[in-house]
Amino acid sequence: MLDSKYEAKKVEEGKYQEWLDHHYFECGDMSKKPYCIVIPPPNVTGKLHLGHAMDNTIQDLLARYNRLKGYDVLWVPGMDHAGIATQAKVDERLKKQGVSRYDLGREKFLEKAWEWKNEYSEFIRSQWAKLGNSTDYRKERFTLDEGLSNAVAKVFVTYYNEGLIYRGKRVINWDPEAKTALSNIEVIHKDVEACMYYIRYHLVGSDETFEVATTRPETMFGDVCIVVNPNDEKVNHLIGKKAINPANGQELEIIGDEYIEIGFGTGIMKCTPAHDPNDYQIAIRHNLDMPICMNEDGTMNELCGEFEGLDRFECREKLLEKYKAEGAFVKAEKIVHSVGHSERTGVMVEPYLSNQWFVKMKPLAEAVLKAQEKEETKINFYPKRFEKTFCQWLENIEDWCISRQLWWGHRIPVWYHKETGEIYCDVKPPKDIENYVQDEDVLDTWFSSALWPFTTLGWPEITDDYKRYFPTSCMVTGYDIIFFWVARMAFSARHFCDDVPFKDCLIHGLIRDEKGRKMSKSLGNGIDPIDLIDQYGADALRLFLSTNSTPGLDMNFSTEKMQAGWNFINKLWNASRYVLLNVDESYEYHVPEIDNELDSWILNRLNQTIASATANLDKYELSIAGNEIISFVWDDFCSMYIEFTKSALNSEDISVKHHTLDTLIYVLEAILKLMHPFIPFVTEEIYQNIRSKDESIMTETWPEIRNDVDVEKAQDIDHIIQIIKITREIRSENDIKPSKQLDVIVNGFELDDSLKAILERMTKLNVIENSDEETIVRPTDFGNISFIMSEIVDKKAELEKIEKELSRLEAEIRRCEGMLNNEKFTSKAPAEKVEEERIKLKNYRNSYDTLALKKKEFE
Repeated sequence: MLDSKYEAKKVEEGKYQEWLDHHYFECGDMSKKPYCIVIPPPNVTGKLHLGHAMDNTIQDLLARYNRLKGYDVLWVPGMDHAGIATQAKVDERLKKQGVSRYDLGREKFLEKAWEWKNEYSEFIRSQWAKLGNSTDYRKERFTLDEGLSNAVAKVFVTYYNEGLIYRGKRVINWDPEAKTALSNIEVIHKDVEACMYYIRYHLVGSDETFEVATTRPETMFGDVCIVVNPNDEKVNHLIGKKAINPANGQELEIIGDEYIEIGFGTGIMKCTPAHDPNDYQIAIRHNLDMPICMNEDGTMNELCGEFEGLDRFECREKLLEKYKAEGAFVKAEKIVHSVGHSERTGVMVEPYLSNQWFVKMKPLAEAVLKAQEKEETKINFYPKRFEKTFCQWLENIEDWCISRQLWWGHRIPVWYHKETGEIYCDVKPPKDIENYVQDEDVLDTWFSSALWPFTTLGWPEITDDYKRYFPTSCMVTGYDIIFFWVARMAFSARHFCDDVPFKDCLIHGLIRDEKGRKMSKSLGNGIDPIDLIDQYGADALRLFLSTNSTPGLDMNFSTEKMQAGWNFINKLWNASRYVLLNVDESYEYHVPEIDNELDSWILNRLNQTIASATANLDKYELSIAGNEIISFVWDDFCSMYIEFTKSALNSEDISVKHHTLDTLIYVLEAILKLMHPFIPFVTEEIYQNIRSKDESIMTETWPEIRNDVDVEKAQDIDHIIQIIKITREIRSENDIKPSKQLDVIVNGFELDDSLKAILERMTKLNVIENSDEETIVRPTDFGNISFIMSEIVDKKAELEKIEKELSRLEAEIRRCEGMLNNEKFTSKAPAEKVEEERIKLKNYRNSYDTLALKKKEFE
């Protein structure tokens, strides 16, 4: 028997291990159609956040739903090694121990990193368990496990041999704290306050000067020329001349290039090819040198003279002081501009000329774009608008910098001959390894994550899992990583498997705080999903995440809605307990036959709910599906049907009671199946109390629509419910006790004795044919119902009360209109006060209109 009080912790504790022990999450039933999803792998740096909880909740919902629908479901669990983030965490731990990774050396450091991974992977598994993830742990993968590492090496070598991977010097995004390159989508652009500094240059052999504006004067030590537009008549006379670099006294040639926008700023630009991607392109066109003036840690190098060793920002300030002293400084204008920051460390990114490995993206992107043109070869996006976002990014894609200056990650499978410098690239090291040295860099974490949907199934081996489950059925992820991950999975699968990585891609939004702000460490507004589970239970969290989100749109966290989820579960618990309390030893369950209007009505509403929920789940409208089921449970089953059946459950006729129990349990079990994908723990607990502890809802099937329902009889109860609701409104509006019997005339709907009995029992209504007395009429879907006015209200007294209130409202409306028409008030009063008066006026007018309509009823 269910406990008298619903306690989430007690219900959920031990349930997950029970499911694991019975192997309910394991795939492999070859008699069923396959359905496969792979988990968006969390990184091994710490706790799951609410975004992960959203991914996991939606994917588990889909897994459980499709199991109930008869599919052989494989949900692959796994984790991501997260190169930069994990190495930073391990470095931080070592620093607290008084050592650095350089003290340990690469191999010893990697041992420490693996220790971290093993520690935190256990923590993540415990979080999966708390959320209720029904993943097949036999299939768990890690991006650095042996199989995936071999697959990563094969992909790199294949790209290299096909000429799609190359090594070259480019200006890339450089993280001075992590001391590694970043791809463009690992850079977050933030608007920051800065200054545009105007610096005076002198022409060589002339008294003429000109001004150049820059936000980064510290890079002037890497300048190689001055550039103007050859078509700019104001400054093109400078071409061919030389100017003195105020930073170091070097002579800089002035050249012409149409990249410079005429009329923008001073029309004259300094060119620093090693520290600006646009300047780099100018240097390529003009065959210029590309000196680097910074070290990898963001300090100034030997080119900077007296400023060598200073941090880049400290150098900026010192250099500006020098310019002021020498008369080179003209002015500084405050500006706000967008500056790239490292997604991982948060530091300002430095454009930096570096020798890196790149993937040629255009041919890979074009193959995906071509596939998206055909229904049979495309990825289906939900919502569809994200397909446009996906394709636009691929159409404008740039080559992908894949090398990272880290130790934790997939080491690049390239060796250089110690004497000749010859490159050897293969999945296996050269046989004469003693003559070679391996590339020190590792691959971008997204390089391995891009292969996740097929490498987790065994590729490059054509395993049974790969043949059965690839391409996977659905990927669930946030819109913020369409570029990071979805696009990369798409071109990787197209290139190596000639297919989509998944048939469907469900995009959800971000979860923001209650004020609509993005959750961040700096704001301190992050919410730990495990804390929510400890307070409300996993089912309440899952219900909140799945029924309050719209595909592709952000949602705000809401304590009120979390509580509402818990309240619903508690309602379901109490309703189930009520049903079970009526079961005794004499009762034996049978699938109910339909023999009255109440049966027809509740089973018809159940049919409608099953149909709607199924249709919406199949098109990933999880919130609509969930709320449809919740509405059925709360409004139809609990608030109406259980109340309707109370007299039958108390009947002395055992057959009547048992038939009613059959219908109650039939509907309750259907509810549990419908809600199981959303709230698995509590539905399992209730199910096992209906059946037995040896059975599980995990082995059940999705409820089916019954075809033996009498829809006309069901409609009769819909009419009865409408009468009940109107009667309750009348009683509430006029402060009439529920125990007072009222006469009612029903027009447009013929009630038999059983329906009249329901109205008498539920609302103390006595149905009469007609009356000579004045009535209050309320419209209905079938016609109308009339109440005897004298039973409801004292007409004369009510009219006096209404007229008095109308007079008061008229006075308030005149007062508000007077204030709002007074220009002195609207121009001088605080905006909040003016808005408050506007709202008052609107409310007074609405109240007046409602009361005026009520007055007509009594006239």
